Amino acid sequence: MVSTVQLRPASPRSTEDPDRNLALELVRATEAAAMASARYLGHGNKHQVDAAAVDAMRPLLGTVAMRGVVVIGEGEKDEAPMLFNGEHVGNGTGPAVDIAVDPVDGTTLAAKALPDAISVVALSERGSMFDPGPCVYMHKIVVPAAAASAVDPEAPVADLIAAVAQALGRSHDELTVAVLDRPRHTDLVEQIRSTGARIKFLPDGDVAGAIMVASPDSGVDLLLGIGGTPEGVIAAAALRCMGGEIFGRLAPRDAQEQQDAENMGYRLDTVLTTHDLVSGDDVFFAATGVTDGSLLRGVRFTHGHVSTQSLSMRSRSGTVRTIDTRHDATRSTLVPAHRRPEI
Repeated sequence: MVSTVQLRPASPRSTEDPDRNLALELVRATEAAAMASARYLGHGNKHQVDAAAVDAMRPLLGTVAMRGVVVIGEGEKDEAPMLFNGEHVGNGTGPAVDIAVDPVDGTTLAAKALPDAISVVALSERGSMFDPGPCVYMHKIVVPAAAASAVDPEAPVADLIAAVAQALGRSHDELTVAVLDRPRHTDLVEQIRSTGARIKFLPDGDVAGAIMVASPDSGVDLLLGIGGTPEGVIAAAALRCMGGEIFGRLAPRDAQEQQDAENMGYRLDTVLTTHDLVSGDDVFFAATGVTDGSLLRGVRFTHGHVSTQSLSMRSRSGTVRTIDTRHDATRSTLVPAHRRPEI
């Protein structure tokens, strides 16, 4: 079943429009990664989860009609099988694009069979994705579309929550704020609680948390805290399609990382917006659930079939598709033969 929601009017199309089915092609890659990694749910080995996802995703990305370069990836070239930064993917035809990929956002979640692990891929025109450089982490604020122009990203937490509440026509105690469950957020948690707002703790995987903010029925209204910079770029790609806004400020881990960033020309006091992180006019995003969560249902193995639930999105049309798929385990090329369930 495919349900389609039009979130905003389509922009005029150019004569050099990429393949209209590109987002749906990306779903095949995230489906393959999700199914492969789901075979190891609860095994406790996040590296096994990630390796299985990469092994399944890479060949599918190689079939997509694009000339892609991985800008947001994992590892380095000598640490195969990771999809490394700078790797060229696609079949060598079609548009030149930047790629952001996380075969499993939330590998620890998947290894422990906890909620909200997803497989994600995003792409946009070549040169349009922000390169995090040496900065692994960033301060993040994610707000829904209705509050995007109402918040000051440099305001205190209480003022941010008040602005979002007013924009949504709700009281503070009716808001839910997503926060990564980390010791570094102890003070932030106290500030949020002092306003009366609720907190949804994320054990891992703040890409899913950011998308929840832009999803009307997720029950999450705001995301705050320090998370991964690569994940911030991936989240920005999703928000370009769905609406909503991410504000980020790079957060070096130590003096050396700060010095490295400054030497490379990064301005650490600058607030980066969604368009700063992904500036392309035609952004594609795909995600498939690995474990059950507030955003997507996880992979299901039944007698002879594997079921998945995915999102397919494109910024130019503002269309978000939720795709429920049943894969025949004996015939689907997306289900690796050595990982197919017994039938």
